Amino acid sequence: MKLGLGVAGIAISLVTATAQADCPDYTTYAQSPQGNPSSGPLGLPYMRPDPACRTFNSTSVEKVILDMKSRLKDPDVARLFENTFPNTLDTTVKYYNERENLAFIITGDITAQWLRDTGNQFAHYHTLLSVDADLANLVKAVINNEARYVSQYPYCGAFQPPPESGLGPSVNNWALGVLVNPPVDNQTVFECKYEIDSLCGFIKLSSSYYEATKDASMMNAEWLAAIDQILRVINEQSQASFDADWNFISYYNWTGLAGSLAGAVNNGGNGEPKGYTGMVGTHHRPSDDLSTFAFLTPANAMLSVQLSNLATILDHAGVAPNVSSRAKYWSKTIEQAVWEHTVVDGIFAYETNGLGSRYVMDDANVPSLLSLPYLGFLDMNHPDYVKTKKILMSRGNPYYVRGRSFSGIGGPHIDVWNPWPMSQVTNIFGTSDDEEILTSLYTIVNNTGGLGLIHESINIYNVSDYTRPWFAWANSYFSEMLLDLAQRKPHLIFTDNKPYIPGQ
Repeated sequence: MKLGLGVAGIAISLVTATAQADCPDYTTYAQSPQGNPSSGPLGLPYMRPDPACRTFNSTSVEKVILDMKSRLKDPDVARLFENTFPNTLDTTVKYYNERENLAFIITGDITAQWLRDTGNQFAHYHTLLSVDADLANLVKAVINNEARYVSQYPYCGAFQPPPESGLGPSVNNWALGVLVNPPVDNQTVFECKYEIDSLCGFIKLSSSYYEATKDASMMNAEWLAAIDQILRVINEQSQASFDADWNFISYYNWTGLAGSLAGAVNNGGNGEPKGYTGMVGTHHRPSDDLSTFAFLTPANAMLSVQLSNLATILDHAGVAPNVSSRAKYWSKTIEQAVWEHTVVDGIFAYETNGLGSRYVMDDANVPSLLSLPYLGFLDMNHPDYVKTKKILMSRGNPYYVRGRSFSGIGGPHIDVWNPWPMSQVTNIFGTSDDEEILTSLYTIVNNTGGLGLIHESINIYNVSDYTRPWFAWANSYFSEMLLDLAQRKPHLIFTDNKPYIPGQ
């Protein structure tokens, strides 16, 4: 991937812009230390591309970096924030044209746009959208492009560049030989694994944009069509596998072959049978791995919250009251079902099937059970969350592991001894205990492989062995957590106890 000259507010094709600067391939760039080291004991390198090679420049983002660096007490933490906070804008805006209202965002070292990742990659810029029109226009263009994807392929989660970009589609070797029903066009779709949180990511980004800007022009015909498709999927995937007459109900199947990532889906690509609960079934998890049981608790929790947010922005804008009513209905139905069907003796199950089966575990990827407070589903002090969390961060969770230097929750996406730094970030969002926060924070800070970026996963037996040196979602999530501490626990990270909120 060639990085191109990014200028806020100017419609550009990054393919053309790359000719204007001799920019390194950031996939390679991120694998070795670059600029001057920080003054802290870790000596973390400066990993931002040259300004001419950044894919989007924002003065408001630069101001936040300066503000935070001037107050963070640990130079290594300051360097991590300096590298991670702008990483989405520095490296992942593969195409942006303001006049066309289109933007294509990659997640890092994979040239595809994931709905889930994009919603999370921009989450930490939320408070800046009201003061930075150029950044807001970029986010609006991202939403508009995603609306086109979702309105056409609501069961898919990752997409190819828009035709207007001039960027050719990528070949996804993991998807070769995979049969999807309804059929998809691989010139538009990069991967069509059905994951509820992908649809949540689109709503999350839309709600965040409107809440900050109050710009209802985002809610155009394409966007409303996408929302209608999401509600259709919710209705279809909430139904039981068999009707009253034992007719099998299927609206989507994904028949992966042995060579496809995550492997084949059983029962002809339809997954495990499910009963009706009021929750919405899913075939794949946020990690892109197969679900064991259809009803993924944290994804449903996120869906309930985001549908409520959707209704709120529609009501405020005075748009589509019938859609708002449907969103409110499903939000409440799903919320009640989560509490009724997933909690036993104060412990949330990660997955259930509505037929009596439950799987108690957690995965690092958000939405996760550990992230329920971050998602806005419940308070971190709720007794059921507190009780569940003790299991999740212990041997009671089959995907929690602890090494001499690094620990956390992983998942089957890599292997059982590779926990993800993302899980330690999530743990911070789920606690108010100062000692626990600092322990999780420095578990992350001390384990970047000397690169000053947040990786996907880390081998507990050899912390220099990690996956994905360039993972924009993880970088954004880490800096979002530091901004949360800047507001919630400033004394832990700042030289003073004064809260900080970007854009205010």
